Amino acid sequence: MTDDQQHLHHAVQLAKANVAAGGRPFGAVLVRDGKVLVEAVNEIHLSQDPTAHAEMLAIRAASQQLGPRLDGCVIYASGQPCPMCLSAMHLCGISRVVFAASNEVAAPFGLSTAAIYQQMALPLAEQKLPVQHLPQAAMQTLYGEWQALHDAE
Repeated sequence: MTDDQQHLHHAVQLAKANVAAGGRPFGAVLVRDGKVLVEAVNEIHLSQDPTAHAEMLAIRAASQQLGPRLDGCVIYASGQPCPMCLSAMHLCGISRVVFAASNEVAAPFGLSTAAIYQQMALPLAEQKLPVQHLPQAAMQTLYGEWQALHDAE
């Protein structure tokens, strides 16, 4: 069994245990340099937090150890990451993602996020969720102030 298969199997086993504990079938393992740093399961059923996805919780825990950049880390997930989780992975620099069940496999069980991916691919004006842009000149100044402070570090 390859390292990828082993870590992915671990994520699937976490998902299985989570279902047995009353949760959703999602587990994630975050690995760096072949070492498991964090394992997590979907905790929506415990926290009522809709962002408590296994991948998000793994990223949060790993960031407590490594800081906000997770370059060189790999996430192994039992299911295809949703757009929120995938965006977080891009933002923190995750190097690679490996997942077991695709959205096509998840769809018959009501666990696919393919419709959200489709919405996110549309221009803002065409998405079902109304998103309104009201420019504020103060934000340009605030961004400049932040840049100046950041550059001074």
